[in-house]
Amino acid sequence: MIKGKRSGTLAQEAVDWGKHTLKPYLRKFPETRKFSTPSGIEVKPVYTPLDLKDFQYEKNLGMPGLYPFTRGVHPNMYRSKLWIMGQYAGYGSAQDANARYKYLIEQGQNGFGIAFDLPTQLGYDSDHMIASGQVGQIGVAVNTIEDMQTLLDGIPLDKIQIRVICNAPTAIILAMIVVESRRRGFDLKNIHLALQDDVLKEYTSRGCYIFPPDPTIRLFADVLEYCTQNLPGSIPIYFCGYHVREAGADAVQEVAFTLANAIDYVQAGVNRGLKVDDFGPNLMFYFGCHRNFFEEVAKLRAARRLWAKIMKQRFKAKNPEACKLILYATSQGSTLTAQEPYNNIIRVTLQALASVLGGAQVMHLASMDEALAIPTKESVRVAVRTQQVIAYESGVADTADPLGGSYFVEALTDQIEEKTQNYLDKIEKLGGAIRAIEKGYIQREIMESAHKSQMEEEEGERIVIGVNKFRPEEEVEPVLFRVDPKQEEEQVERLKRFRAERDQKRVATRLQKVREVASGPENLIPALIEAVEDRVTLGEICAVLREVFGEYKEPKVF
Repeated sequence: MIKGKRSGTLAQEAVDWGKHTLKPYLRKFPETRKFSTPSGIEVKPVYTPLDLKDFQYEKNLGMPGLYPFTRGVHPNMYRSKLWIMGQYAGYGSAQDANARYKYLIEQGQNGFGIAFDLPTQLGYDSDHMIASGQVGQIGVAVNTIEDMQTLLDGIPLDKIQIRVICNAPTAIILAMIVVESRRRGFDLKNIHLALQDDVLKEYTSRGCYIFPPDPTIRLFADVLEYCTQNLPGSIPIYFCGYHVREAGADAVQEVAFTLANAIDYVQAGVNRGLKVDDFGPNLMFYFGCHRNFFEEVAKLRAARRLWAKIMKQRFKAKNPEACKLILYATSQGSTLTAQEPYNNIIRVTLQALASVLGGAQVMHLASMDEALAIPTKESVRVAVRTQQVIAYESGVADTADPLGGSYFVEALTDQIEEKTQNYLDKIEKLGGAIRAIEKGYIQREIMESAHKSQMEEEEGERIVIGVNKFRPEEEVEPVLFRVDPKQEEEQVERLKRFRAERDQKRVATRLQKVREVASGPENLIPALIEAVEDRVTLGEICAVLREVFGEYKEPKVF
């Protein structure tokens, strides 16, 4: 064969290219490392139509806004409507967090996520002994309706999407927001909440659970039913793959385990008597974007296509809106490094770009100093500006799914879909996500993946700049934000005053009502609304629910 001359068929041309062009080149310039994605998918030197043998445009892609939504959930994507830009924030007291939210809104955000401190997430008030030293440290402390009033003071609840990241006590936080919204005269139909409320992933990935799976699913169904009937503009749950990935899962596992959890949640809604065509359009997914750019883009596209099939084929959804995977994407916090933290700005920019090319509807970005502390106002502003530069300056939002049709991206999307489906089939045979969790299957898979990833980094197979390659001789130490240690003492004092000034008999009556409703089939949300309105604290409500529901005990995984 004459060098550079093309042969007849593409298949033969590919063979000839490999033999006569690539191999001689590799003898001079051999590859120095293995090329594969973090999920173990081999990356070839080049991709051609041969890698899409069974590819059908109508089946695999379609048009934006149409089933199977691979190319995006909206026909015109970002040309008509950009994604919601909303940072995840919160620390210290409700007053501290409120000031940060207002600052973010001033910087051009149209949403934000409330970060709650660990005691709140675990259902304890700030004066509980287990809360000592943790109050307000990684999020805001919210014990009472007064805390919620301060937290949301001056926030236009009908114009800003507020994401609630509290999981196990979500029903109580929802009750507080409902009470505050009514107090301020807002119509609940115009409120835009997005509730994480995904405790199944807490059992496998993060550990902020309270109750066992069955009552947890019951609480979710209560929230779903209440929101469907009373807050039609809100999202009653967004299924969280981000924390699954943070625990050590790879991209395929992140999608698989999140979809498996989502199936069990949707089934709970159906079992409650709700119609999937009614509540399906208000579901959302939360995925992180990790280091491997193209795998993350393909992951988001594959997840969207899989969910459309699940809703249409398994749950018989007839409403196209119920088949859309509404995507909340973010940069992956575990990819940030304490070493050379300014490198994190570059990492986050690439992850944000992957989120946009993957078709996100909501996004927040980690700030460059989050590996070290709560972000400063300056680093948060850079994270906001990163989204704005991508949206308004880069041109990547000018057309829907600009990577669609790439041989590499389409092949990778198909492979991720296939591998994810294999996991879903295994979990189905185990009886679904809840049973798989109880048997420790998902936990083992994540732990093994985490160990593999850690070994690859330690042995240099996966390069992390500034950590295992190109390490600086001198460490850069940015100015870090610190929470005032006095805020815990002040929060406890506010809580004591709150308890002293309320009607104790009404508190006792409301707690008894919560106990009775929790013990039966009635929806618990109205009783929780009455309780927080009569000044019962989050910790007091959770204590009663612990009595009724019990507490979750982790299974032995190995």
